[in-house]
Amino acid sequence: MKVLHKQVKTVSKLAGLTLAALLVVGCSSSGTIKDNANANSDSSATTNGVSNNSQITGVNSENVGNLQSVYYFEFDQSVIRSEALNDLSLHAQFLSQNSNAAVRLEGHADEQGTREYNIALGERRAQAIEQFFVGRGVNGSQIDTISYGEEKPDFSGLASKSRRVEVKYTAK
Repeated sequence: MKVLHKQVKTVSKLAGLTLAALLVVGCSSSGTIKDNANANSDSSATTNGVSNNSQITGVNSENVGNLQSVYYFEFDQSVIRSEALNDLSLHAQFLSQNSNAAVRLEGHADEQGTREYNIALGERRAQAIEQFFVGRGVNGSQIDTISYGEEKPDFSGLASKSRRVEVKYTAK
């Protein structure tokens, strides 16, 4: 299992770096951000349990813990929702200004689909946020991604809550 995880992680990082290079060279838009004006019922879930950070203009070690740490995705998608951009930008700002800080991006999926597909989907979700951070000046060595697929569901009873990436600060 550890060998499979390590292989998936290595291949995923190489694919992510290749994709990031292609995006920088060939595109003006990353394709990982979605305008969520017409999104369905989950828009309130993105702020579940956290404060409204619209008043935060900068982030430091005292208030980084107030930022949202769970970001939700649409069914079968790895596109970052537009309402997540402010907090994700603040995470990126903190990481780029604090080279000793590190983050683990834990990708998850709901139980629909095969185990293998959901591992890959969780990884794509984590990589979308990783690419967002790197595009805003975060050193890739500060970021670790992992996918749990459907193995660690949210137990709220809503499949939509399992379609997420959790941002967790770690010691570097």
